[in-house]
Amino acid sequence: MKRLKQHAIWGRGSFILAATGSAVGLGNIWKFPYITGENGGAAFVLLYLFCVLLVGIPIMMAEIMLGRKGRSNPINAVDNISVDIGATRVWSVIGWMGVVAGFVILSYYSVIAGWTLDYLVSALEGKFSGLNGDSSNELFNALLADKSRLVQWHTAFIAITALVLMFGVTKGLENAIRFMMPSLFILLLILLGYAYTTGEMVTSARFMFSFNPADLSWNSALIALGHAFFTLSIGMGAIMAYGAYMPSTAAIGKTVITVAILDVMVGLLTGVAIFAFVFATPGIEPSGGPGLMFVTLPVAFGSMPMGTFVGIAFFGMVVLAAWSSTMSLLEPAVAFFHERFGFHRISASLLVAGAAWLLGLGSVLSFNQWSDQELLWGMNFYSCLDFFTTNLLLPIGGLLTAIFVGWRMKRDMLAHEMQQDHPRLLAVWRWILRYVSPIAVLAIIINLFFPIATRFVVE
Repeated sequence: MKRLKQHAIWGRGSFILAATGSAVGLGNIWKFPYITGENGGAAFVLLYLFCVLLVGIPIMMAEIMLGRKGRSNPINAVDNISVDIGATRVWSVIGWMGVVAGFVILSYYSVIAGWTLDYLVSALEGKFSGLNGDSSNELFNALLADKSRLVQWHTAFIAITALVLMFGVTKGLENAIRFMMPSLFILLLILLGYAYTTGEMVTSARFMFSFNPADLSWNSALIALGHAFFTLSIGMGAIMAYGAYMPSTAAIGKTVITVAILDVMVGLLTGVAIFAFVFATPGIEPSGGPGLMFVTLPVAFGSMPMGTFVGIAFFGMVVLAAWSSTMSLLEPAVAFFHERFGFHRISASLLVAGAAWLLGLGSVLSFNQWSDQELLWGMNFYSCLDFFTTNLLLPIGGLLTAIFVGWRMKRDMLAHEMQQDHPRLLAVWRWILRYVSPIAVLAIIINLFFPIATRFVVE
């Protein structure tokens, strides 16, 4: 395979912001706070952090190491490393799975991200004023039923994502990340500041952080394990692609730990702000999933002082989080076409983004016209894409990454890439990657597939 010299190298700070932007997404904002409050509060956070240490951080370090050593897109990087170590080039399937998973996730993630643009515009127009539970639910359902609006916002999100990548790795991606992530943190601080004025910060913190080990269960452990894997963007090709732009002088272990800490902090602090708004609004209750963000919170914003401003800040933050994630999902495929076939960045961005847009139309229709069209095991088009990427491509890609780096790559090669980290960290990381992470990922796969397999056997 042709090896291309990788010219774009970011600073360590830019890499941390980019990796954090990839990790921080819609799931952090609406899922992590809720599952924390429902599964033992601080006890669940400790369990989750333990899972991050055993699964998230080790595999993320492995992906970054592969990207940095290969200095190319995920497919080329794993292929080149396989040749170097005398392993079969079949291992390049790791890169292929990541690129394909990122592309497919982008196709439907941009549809859901488009909802945040619609709600940001609604906040700017003051449409949340006077909403109650029923009217807010009607507002959300009207959006899902309107195919033209969904296509409009899906198109807009794909367009702004592709636009950034057209300018290249440094002028486009790096510069955008250096602006977007600080802006996201500033908006989060503004929301926290306003949440403090509601008088419900203590109630919110109690809901999320009260130490309730009795609420923990085996299911809680599986939830923590699964979220630890998915929250750091493992298996999507994004982190490996970004690893190609990481400076050789940066310590991989310290960098990944920094990203993990920032990712967890954003999720927890966002949760504190969200639930402070919820508890400060009479008549509404915390709920999980999209309902929390698109039904419950607009009611809260519409009834609180300065609610329009708070709604704008909140959905502005959500748009930035979603945008930074979609850029990381698009980059692996764009880099592949640019480096493997010599496409110009503009042509590669338009090609991949256009294909993702077309595939995303199926997800648009899944929320209205095709909502009852069953493709497999009771799932419609969108649900099938989500199921096979989340339950198949990502965890299997993570499992193969752990096996390839832990068992196929020589210790000396790993030590050379990890020379900026403490030697003891290398030994611990390699041991976890060989013996602990694969078992944990297998547990995730079994937990994800068991309900489906049971249903299939019963039927």
